[in-house]
Amino acid sequence: MKRTEFRDNRNVIYKQLKIARTKAGLTQTQLAAKMQLFNISIDQQMISKIENNMRIVTDYELACFCEILLIDEKELLKDYRNINSGDSL
Repeated sequence: MKRTEFRDNRNVIYKQLKIARTKAGLTQTQLAAKMQLFNISIDQQMISKIENNMRIVTDYELACFCEILLIDEKELLKDYRNINSGDSL
């Protein structure tokens, strides 16, 4: 399988996802269960990998995270500017 990275990151939402999930009062298991209600095949270990920058995030997963966590996509993507400008997360 081709390794997909952007400036040494597997995804650009990992920090903001954990912050948003914690603010929403959800565990990784609870977030995974809510994602499954959207017909997204994801489990707690996959959420952990996303939050630890070890797994990519698809566009539909991003959209569902935002809907579940009641946040805008810009909120999860706000670290992208730091990565794109060369700053490290």
